[in-house]
Amino acid sequence: MSGGENNIGLRFYGRVSALHNRLKRARYYRGHGVHSPFVYNIVRDVFMRDELLPGDHGLFLALRDSGISRRRATQLQNLAIHCGYASYGINRADRELCILTRDLSRDQILSHVAAASEAGHTVVVMSPCDGRCRQALCRQIVAAHRSTTVDNRGYLLIFNNNLPKQHFRI
Repeated sequence: MSGGENNIGLRFYGRVSALHNRLKRARYYRGHGVHSPFVYNIVRDVFMRDELLPGDHGLFLALRDSGISRRRATQLQNLAIHCGYASYGINRADRELCILTRDLSRDQILSHVAAASEAGHTVVVMSPCDGRCRQALCRQIVAAHRSTTVDNRGYLLIFNNNLPKQHFRI
């Protein structure tokens, strides 16, 4: 009987935890509560769009080939067009937009984030909420970062520009 009770308790805890996460992010839904014009425009023009913006779609195709979902690939392609990034790299830190997938280890992610920070490049860490280790890694990156970060559950955006230190959970 204890096995069944334990399962019910774990399912209940998981649902309460998910509800808590959704309530914490509710204030940023559709950009409400975002006091940064830069991040507000990203929420409205990137996260809320289902179709690709006009322009080069090379990043979209590369992301789809690497196994990223259509929705996330569309958002990241629109981010690149919206922010005017001329170059991108998947699992590399030497381009204006650096996308780090789940294939990299913790140490590799930290070294890429540090290298991109020095160069002033924007970093995207995919799947920041997948598991406790990944969440702890992303919390560590956000705490040490000196500029704006945006977590939308699908990826963590780490901007290395002159924006003030802020963290948004959307």
